[in-house]
Amino acid sequence: MTTTKLIGVREFRQNISTLYKKAIKNNWNFIVLNRNKPVFRVEPLNGDDVFLESFVKDIEEAREDVKKGDVYDFEEVCDELGL
Repeated sequence: MTTTKLIGVREFRQNISTLYKKAIKNNWNFIVLNRNKPVFRVEPLNGDDVFLESFVKDIEEAREDVKKGDVYDFEEVCDELGL
């Protein structure tokens, strides 16, 4: 279960390293406040999520390239790599 903590922008800025470690360890999110008004939400990312998002984007781009015919055959790849 994720817990959301409210924190002032100054405290967040001064303690970001410590807060990052606590967020990972305790599964916390932060709502950062400026003059008691929320300005943004901070949550740790799972490394797998970041990789997966990047991978999905790369696959989508590759599919678009194939649709456009922007592809290389085996010999062209070997030539490009100097093999």
